[in-house]
Amino acid sequence: MGADLESLSEATSGAIGALVSTTILYPLDTCKTKYQAEVRDHHKQKYRNISDVLWEAIATRQVLSLYQGLGTKNLQSFISQFVYFYGYSFFKRLYLEKSGNKTIGTKANLIIAAAAGACTVLVTQPLDTASSRMQTSEFGKSKGLWKTLSEGTWGEAFDGLGISLLLTSNPSIQYTVFDQLKQRLLNRKLSQKTGTESSPEALSAFSAFVLGAVSKCVATCLTYPAIRCKVMIQAAESDENGSQEAEQKAQKTVSGALYAIWKREGLLGFFKGLHAQILKTVLSSALLLMIKEKITKTTWVLMLALKRYLFITHNRLKKST
Repeated sequence: MGADLESLSEATSGAIGALVSTTILYPLDTCKTKYQAEVRDHHKQKYRNISDVLWEAIATRQVLSLYQGLGTKNLQSFISQFVYFYGYSFFKRLYLEKSGNKTIGTKANLIIAAAAGACTVLVTQPLDTASSRMQTSEFGKSKGLWKTLSEGTWGEAFDGLGISLLLTSNPSIQYTVFDQLKQRLLNRKLSQKTGTESSPEALSAFSAFVLGAVSKCVATCLTYPAIRCKVMIQAAESDENGSQEAEQKAQKTVSGALYAIWKREGLLGFFKGLHAQILKTVLSSALLLMIKEKITKTTWVLMLALKRYLFITHNRLKKST
């Protein structure tokens, strides 16, 4: 029960952190996604820099459209982080119990993180696809969640599932790097530990922010070409016809997306928008982990209080009957 309680505490604090960080950085995320989704010859590009997306929203008086799909994205972020942190914490504790080890190695950590990531992708892929389509729709023309999903087939709701499963290596790398660095810092502070023996350790807000930024930067650089292909596959279709429409449909596969990037933008095209991706994901991850670390102990105390309350209530009911 103790392991499940801590897993639930980790999942809850991680989901809350994701909700807050997603909301704060959403306009940047929209600009980044629209910029990544465009694949054209250099002389025909609509967006030459990520700032061009922002200026388009301002020029067309559609600044609020930078928040299109925020509700869906928040729902997807909350569910995905809850599932991920719960699965990661649960699998990690299960491994330690079964193996009898006191610490977890890098290899085992990667496998556990990948397993948790795969579970998360399978649960949240339709929401991920819908939010990408909303963000890449023309400003002011985004549709609601139900309409976005119901317009296509059930299979289309899982566009990019294969590459999303491949990208489970991203959080695997991120949280492995974060956990290893975190453990080294906490080992130095072991003599200053306060609270109960079973209470989870917590980093300072600054330390969590820095470690979160470093770990996410490493993961993003290693997996960016796949990230861009995923955005292209899930992007909303533009109001174009003829050969361009045929090309858009061809880009809905991994091989089609790779070929389109190579043909129109060359090798450097696979890293188009990398700086924007790093800025957004590093800030998002750092904020998420900082918030999670700061509320983990509070969540833990609340969980223990709730457990005690339910225990007392259960005993009273038994006595009354």
